[in-house]
Amino acid sequence: MPVAYCHTPLGITRIVEEDGFIAAISAMNEEHEVAIAPTPLLQTAIDQLDEYFKGTRKVFDLPLKQAGTPFQQQIWEQLQLINYGSTISYAQQSNQMNSPLAIRAIASANGKNNLWIVVPCHRVIGSNGSLTGYAGGLWRKQWLLEHEARTMGTGQTRLDF
Repeated sequence: MPVAYCHTPLGITRIVEEDGFIAAISAMNEEHEVAIAPTPLLQTAIDQLDEYFKGTRKVFDLPLKQAGTPFQQQIWEQLQLINYGSTISYAQQSNQMNSPLAIRAIASANGKNNLWIVVPCHRVIGSNGSLTGYAGGLWRKQWLLEHEARTMGTGQTRLDF
């Protein structure tokens, strides 16, 4: 599996390609050597992440495929419908999935998302507007929400009502 590493404002990001798809994007807490991407797809992913961090890209156009159950796949597909600069609560997400009692299962699936930023689980927050749970660290979640709010000119990092 080809792998690329790139610098972002939130640290080094690791991107994995598998069978012509982006299979994983994750923030790393440790340093890693950054080199030229070994494939055109990985370079495209780096370019699109760079555009996101510059505030010029709001929607990603990458072939994505991460391993997961059909339920997890459904959750991750729904996450991609959350507009840039917007937030929803876990309860709202479970209602949108027609599973109002599955909040914990949905939150767990969000936590297993391996496509950092591109599948925007950072846009799901607590019903009271709190920043709850984020595999990359709550400081990264807050940074991403503030970045999107600044780019949109809203200053909004709390739950949209």
